[in-house]
Amino acid sequence: MRAFFEAIDYLFTDILFIPMHFFRNLELENWWTANIITWIFIIICCAAFVYWLKQIRIFDATGEDKQDTTAHSFLS
Repeated sequence: MRAFFEAIDYLFTDILFIPMHFFRNLELENWWTANIITWIFIIICCAAFVYWLKQIRIFDATGEDKQDTTAHSFLS
């Protein structure tokens, strides 16, 4: 049973964290390069948020969005 848990330890610390170790060492050299993935995700999230707001305005302008507060029996 001990070998099983040591295998899990080896998997997570020596194999799955290889990219994290790379970025940790890279951060000492250049902060911007090390955080490029974070910046990419921030840009993707901002674009998705803008798209979502555009869709909300479209549905609000056409009146397709039903905002009936009595949709559930416990709200009436």
